[in-house]
Amino acid sequence: MENKKNILSRTYLVYVLMCLFALGILYRICIIQFVQGNEWRAKAEAFTTKVFEIEAVRGNIFDANGALLATSLPYYEIGIDINAPSIDEKLYKSNRDSLSFLLSKLFHDKSPREYLKIINSARKAKDRYVLLKRNVAYKDLQTLKTFPIFRKGKKGGLVTLQTNRRERPFQMLAGRTIGMARNGIKPVGLEGAFDSVLTGISGKRLMQKIAGDVWRPINDENEVEPKDGNDLYTTIDINIQDVAQSALLRALIKNDASHGCAVLMEVKTGAIKAISNLTKAKGDTAAYNESLNYALGYPTEPGSTFKLASMLATIDEYNISLEEKIQVGNGECMYYDRKMKDAHAPTEPVITVQRAFETSSNVGISKTVTKYFSKNPKAFVNKLNSFHLNQKLGLSIPGEGIPRIKQVKDKDWYGTTLPWVSIGYESLVTPLQTLTLYNAIANNGKMVKPHFVKEIKKNGVIVKQFTTEVIDEKIVKQETVNKAKLLMEGVVKNGSGKGLNITAFKVGGKTGTAQIAKDGDYKSGGTTYQASFVGYFPAENPLYTCIVIINSPSNGVYYGGAVAGPVFKEIAEKVFSSSVDFIQPINTNKTNLLTKAPDVITTKSSELNQVAKSFGLASIKADTDSYVFRSTKDSSKINVIAINLEGQLKKGIMPNLSGLSAKDALFLLENNGVYVKLQGFGCVKKQSIEAGQKFNKGNKIVLTLS
Repeated sequence: MENKKNILSRTYLVYVLMCLFALGILYRICIIQFVQGNEWRAKAEAFTTKVFEIEAVRGNIFDANGALLATSLPYYEIGIDINAPSIDEKLYKSNRDSLSFLLSKLFHDKSPREYLKIINSARKAKDRYVLLKRNVAYKDLQTLKTFPIFRKGKKGGLVTLQTNRRERPFQMLAGRTIGMARNGIKPVGLEGAFDSVLTGISGKRLMQKIAGDVWRPINDENEVEPKDGNDLYTTIDINIQDVAQSALLRALIKNDASHGCAVLMEVKTGAIKAISNLTKAKGDTAAYNESLNYALGYPTEPGSTFKLASMLATIDEYNISLEEKIQVGNGECMYYDRKMKDAHAPTEPVITVQRAFETSSNVGISKTVTKYFSKNPKAFVNKLNSFHLNQKLGLSIPGEGIPRIKQVKDKDWYGTTLPWVSIGYESLVTPLQTLTLYNAIANNGKMVKPHFVKEIKKNGVIVKQFTTEVIDEKIVKQETVNKAKLLMEGVVKNGSGKGLNITAFKVGGKTGTAQIAKDGDYKSGGTTYQASFVGYFPAENPLYTCIVIINSPSNGVYYGGAVAGPVFKEIAEKVFSSSVDFIQPINTNKTNLLTKAPDVITTKSSELNQVAKSFGLASIKADTDSYVFRSTKDSSKINVIAINLEGQLKKGIMPNLSGLSAKDALFLLENNGVYVKLQGFGCVKKQSIEAGQKFNKGNKIVLTLS
């Protein structure tokens, strides 16, 4: 009995203690929930939510005419918060089917039934975020915003997370100059130089941790929208860029060259209209890419293009005559223990300064320079320094190469340095520095800095404009400029650049063929060649300067006029033919430009009379508006007779097509089943199926135009 009481007492005690413990737990729960609830919820939220930056859309880069060179294409991760407070049961049930159908129609990856299952499951599980699609384009996002439920905006459960991808619509064109911006990698080119302008200001978004390292956006009214970057408008003309790059690429492939560059610059402004830098891809003889900016960042020994600087220094300092005679002998001479040779033996043992420059005579140019500067080489170096060849141009694009003009006090200045510097060796300059010097002469002595950017805009409004920056108002006297132009125009007319054979306009320039040491050592490393041509056009009123450099041509031809010259020619001719800058002014006098009628005319009567009336020529109207043929050679009027071209063609007989325009010939023949091949331009001069011969549908006729 006593034992039973003890057991019961202990049981009651344990029971009471358990009840007290339960009450304590309940009490603590109440305290945490109702008294300390806000504090603990805040701490929990601090561990599961975080403010992330929203990347701003990077500004676009345009060419001078508004063509898009680089842009950030936005892509979106699309999610749905189908349990958002604003989506009540009525709204959900009345729109879920149509939403599922439209999602399936837009993305084409799941059926409407599958999308409905995803949405229903999320609704039932009270899930606040379900991923629907990644890498959604901007236009598709705009379509999504019109869908049922989503059209309520932030309250419609549509959750988006934006990422931006940088793209260059023209791919390789001016690729290294435009540069590239990628996450985690420092931008290069214009992308790097104007990074702060293009970047914009990031926004802020609250994100919630779901599991592991997965975060979902939270629709928050306090979200800070990003501010997009400014747009950059460059000086580059993408059409000219295409011409320059295509011409350079063909020359590199033809000559199996290592790399090359071509740059076109406006004379007055220094605006770079085209800049191409191509490097051969490893293991592929026909593949080249824009991986290195040689024009801007890689100084080399320029070779004969540097002879202009030598002649500028000599002419400006001593006002020498271009007719001054130089003893060149057989094209060889000695400076101490070093022999200097001309690439081609001279035709005469004594030539003028003009002829020495035209034929790029190393002996002639070096003898001229040493004659005047051997006793005071520092004066020669000072002149070169005054042309700003010993200092960077200070370009906006980072990575500009460091030039070097040897100074007399340098440890490696030797007795042979002066003559070798005079012909473009023992110095280092970048292609853009060489171009800038030539541009200064084309610009009558005014040296302007090359530049790549016209203006910065924000939403179409100009924020900043970039004007021409003058480096030096006058690098040499005007008389020196005039003589330098005679020298360069003589190169193209009578000298090493004669092969350019440009007839539509005059050109001034200089060829260059430099022997380049591999790995800095002429003896052990061997040598290769650098072919170049630099000049301006048109010579009467220079508008553009252009430099072309091709490094390490490997097919046996390495002279500048033969390798780089054709690239210069193609660029110059295509720019000349397509630019409004070269259009001649309208004739304002009263004299008719057409003084007599053309010998051969075949066209419709009404058109012929209209042309004759416009030029003040009398004509005799034919009885038909069909095709007519001029019947006389009278230069004061146009007598015509009607010819039934259509009737003959319908009978299967080839008419006389002489004098027809290409357009009319194509229209008539192809409408009658004849396949036409045109050769030349203008009106029909010859036809492969003679007049009067029979033909069948499907026959081919070759028309020679002139």
